[in-house]
Amino acid sequence: MNTGAPPAAGDPVRAARWALLAGNFAIGCGVMSAAGALNDLAQSLAVTVAGAGQLITVAAVAMAVGAPLLAALLGAWDRRRLLVLALAWFAVGHALCALMPSLAALLPLRAATMLGAAVFTPQAAAAIGALAPPHQRGRSIAFVFLGWSVASVLGLPVTGALAETAGWRWAFAAVALLSALAAWGVARALPAGLRAAPLTRASWRAALANPWLMAIVAVTALSGAGQFTLHSYLTPYLKQVLLASTAAMTFLLFWFGAFGLVGNVAMARAVDRIGPGRGATLMVALMALSMLLWPLAAGVVALALVSVPWALAIFAANSAQQARLVAAAPAVAPALLALNTSAIYVGQALGAGSGGALLAAHGFGALSGAALAWMLVALAVSLLALRRERSGALA
Repeated sequence: MNTGAPPAAGDPVRAARWALLAGNFAIGCGVMSAAGALNDLAQSLAVTVAGAGQLITVAAVAMAVGAPLLAALLGAWDRRRLLVLALAWFAVGHALCALMPSLAALLPLRAATMLGAAVFTPQAAAAIGALAPPHQRGRSIAFVFLGWSVASVLGLPVTGALAETAGWRWAFAAVALLSALAAWGVARALPAGLRAAPLTRASWRAALANPWLMAIVAVTALSGAGQFTLHSYLTPYLKQVLLASTAAMTFLLFWFGAFGLVGNVAMARAVDRIGPGRGATLMVALMALSMLLWPLAAGVVALALVSVPWALAIFAANSAQQARLVAAAPAVAPALLALNTSAIYVGQALGAGSGGALLAAHGFGALSGAALAWMLVALAVSLLALRRERSGALA
């Protein structure tokens, strides 16, 4: 993937956007690699699928806690140095994870590795938000987040296929290599000396004490819980319920990711025109539609069709959410973006954890109803916040 020209040549903002997109691509591949490799992880480590799914849960908890704490501790650092070190940490962590002999050894190392993701994604959004001119800020933030969409299109199917054919260790090793290359690209493209305003206690109080800003952050957590109730156990569902072959699973993951990329590209182009609050709310509604229709899909082709609304919204929703928070309160945007990243992983932990418990107790059939319930609550909260945004009384 092209990471753009060095800062001294060409357009430094364009170079930074491409480099940060590449970084999010590597981060997205790493975060999603455990879900894609879940079947082989369970078999190789001699644990149940629900047990292996706790790799997703513990990593999500680490990122949820780590994002705001590390933002507060590292907020004064030069952004280029911080983002390069976050990717380097991610690379070394995945290389070590690939060597672990058991689930007990892998769980804490996976959690520690994910701290790199907790730093990178919100700080990448804050960095490009500081570099881009105001009229391009929403579009630039959404563009950087396209890396996650590309990871879904290419990274998740490839790591899933690699895990099914060569084993999960090779999938993790591939993520380590991608992360090292992305760190090199960010080091070349970002200007030195890029710093954000320090996150003071007053900044955190202003963000945390505003119920409407926290409602927007809650939309991210609630919709994430709905998504990961199903998404965490998608590959086992395909294999055990729909009896899908490896080729069929790879096709469906690629299909899902391709529509995710289309949705995020569309959001990047439209978010400054339609407004990020309206865009985010629409994306949550599309995801809820897929959850509602999920039980009707009795085969791979039907499931592919049912998943289209969800796929279109899966990454576009968070692109819009990040732009929504920056627009709502620019003065405390770094704190809000860190909290939003935390909310992403709180949602993952809630979804993967509750989904695993439902799976163990009631089987796969219980997952879609629980996912829909989470999503409807997210939609209701987003609509309430949107009404407040339109009245101009959010802050």
